[in-house]
Amino acid sequence: MRAVNRENLEKGSRVKVVQKQDQRSGKLTEGIVQKILTKSHTHPHGIKVMLEDGVVGRVKEILEQ
Repeated sequence: MRAVNRENLEKGSRVKVVQKQDQRSGKLTEGIVQKILTKSHTHPHGIKVMLEDGVVGRVKEILEQ
């Protein structure tokens, strides 16, 4: 798993994110990026994105296409 920087992400990337309510448990949700919400290049807790199904979370892993 590589460090998740904004330049590694693009619309349509398949990722695993942690949602706000799942931060304690660490449960990951898989989906396709619809929108990148974080403006900075990096974030200590992960880049925030919205998935195609409307889920918002911080990217923990980028899956191979």
